[in-house]
Amino acid sequence: MFMRRKGWLRKEFDEKLMNELNILKENWFNQKTLVEKSFDPSDEILCEAKLAEAKYFYLFKEAKRRKVSVK
Repeated sequence: MFMRRKGWLRKEFDEKLMNELNILKENWFNQKTLVEKSFDPSDEILCEAKLAEAKYFYLFKEAKRRKVSVK
């Protein structure tokens, strides 16, 4: 009984992790293209891009540690 619940919770949180990972990936790519297309990007835009990249790679490493894959 307990094992089933653990597996169910893990699956639910893995799905949430993958959804969040996809959202952060899109956000990071948007920030990256904004910086690339800007002639003289401000410090705030550069910081937002770095922050988006850091968030994405943090969740990417977490997904890799949990051995979550896209099906």
